[in-house]
Amino acid sequence: MEPAVTGRIRGAGIRYYIPSDPGIGSMIFCDRCPGRAVIFQKYSGRHLCSRHFQEDVHRKAREVLRSYRIFGGPCRIAVAVSGGKDSSSLLVILHHLFGHREDVELLAVSIDEGIDGYRPKTLAAAAAVAGDLGVEHIIVSLQDEFGVTTDQLASGGRPQGPCSFCGVLRKGLLNKTARSLSADAVATGHNLDDEAQTVMLNYLKGDVDRLYRLRPKRAIAGMVPRIKPLRRVPEKEMGLYAILRAIPFETAACPYISRAMRQEVKDLLNDLEAKHPGTKYSIMRGFDKINELQPPRSYEVVACTRCSEPSSDGVCASCRLLEQVRGEESL
Repeated sequence: MEPAVTGRIRGAGIRYYIPSDPGIGSMIFCDRCPGRAVIFQKYSGRHLCSRHFQEDVHRKAREVLRSYRIFGGPCRIAVAVSGGKDSSSLLVILHHLFGHREDVELLAVSIDEGIDGYRPKTLAAAAAVAGDLGVEHIIVSLQDEFGVTTDQLASGGRPQGPCSFCGVLRKGLLNKTARSLSADAVATGHNLDDEAQTVMLNYLKGDVDRLYRLRPKRAIAGMVPRIKPLRRVPEKEMGLYAILRAIPFETAACPYISRAMRQEVKDLLNDLEAKHPGTKYSIMRGFDKINELQPPRSYEVVACTRCSEPSSDGVCASCRLLEQVRGEESL
């Protein structure tokens, strides 16, 4: 008899349960085959075995990827790999879907934000996944690019949380690195939970303009288009996928996450999802409908006067933050 596999993915709030096989009478079967179920999807009402569950994840990713329309010919994809379950699984999924195609090249890109005791472990996990797949792995750091680390930003006692600084600098460096690699797109491991949280955060802040910027693939000079193949896959399912595929990933959460408003929104949505399965999917369906109503608008982008990176008003977000930090240090 196979033992049950139970546990919790630390830092992600995910519990998983793969039932044991004590006897035919107590087994829960897959709704699509005679195999043993490893998950029950409350939002779909289906029990799925390991094979059909993984196929379901691949199906959702394929459907999202088709909407981007960039895999019809030769392309180079920079996959942002942090070493966590989502981005590591994303690299495995993209390799599974396109590894046989000679005209699709995958590159793993990791950003070292400079978070002592946390980032070294995740970078090692990212390197392990890329190495197992034979994918080139590129690591770039905030320290080398900007002369500052997230730990230094977090220790300054600023009113903004460290996530505000880290997120802006990380995105800017990821875009710059992908552009230097001549990538046709940057693939990120944002799952359904991440996307629903972002939408809700912008609702709460009343930031409609930023909400519209979440639209898939925008052609903007200097900006490498971003794609999110996992935007329809719930976080807990990405955790189970990584476990079933034995993908190496780091389970520790960023030490600064508790200081972000996103964590509060995450807890709120998880409570709603538990009481009303499908809530996160509903949020995303509503967001997609709102995007369809967006009036025509041109996004004027100019080169930043400080670093020449894309900017909407002459000075990019990264340079504005760095000038703020350096101004505070000079006081």
